[in-house]
Amino acid sequence: MLSLHNLKKGKGTEKKSKRLGRGNATGSGNYSTRGMKGQRSRSGGKSGLALRSIKSYLLRIPKVRGFKSLNKSKATVNVGALEQKFSSGETINTRAMLKAGLIDTISNGVKILSDGKITKNFTVEAEDFSASAKEKIEAAGGKIVIITVKKQPLKKKAKAEETADEKVAEEVEKKQEKKTK
Repeated sequence: MLSLHNLKKGKGTEKKSKRLGRGNATGSGNYSTRGMKGQRSRSGGKSGLALRSIKSYLLRIPKVRGFKSLNKSKATVNVGALEQKFSSGETINTRAMLKAGLIDTISNGVKILSDGKITKNFTVEAEDFSASAKEKIEAAGGKIVIITVKKQPLKKKAKAEETADEKVAEEVEKKQEKKTK
């Protein structure tokens, strides 16, 4: 009975590998079928050939076009979306837009754009408005409130400003002491 443990390979299916570099009697001595000189004759030559020119290397690098701005862009909301999500007479601020799912984050600010129609009167609070969005909101009887967000300086700059203010205050005190003497 034929099963896995007594299977044998057929005759002529296994070929012995060529034994290279075992002397001239093997028929592949001296240069071991690698020929004379050159990169391919040396060890490591067939797999990893060294590129001699820099141009071919540079041509293989993908071209990255444009640039990525360091200034983060504001989230945008269209007037038509405000019309759908909110009822008339409501005060719409950035938190309300976030809860309604109109924006993902409020950290960079919000800009209101004019795409869509508006019939309800809103009080809209945002960092920025397009000119046509202002016109549409005001034409519907709404109000616009522009919010200015104060950017806090870095701690190092804040400390430097404090020390500069202290120096100025000390100089003023010295001048006043000189005048009184």
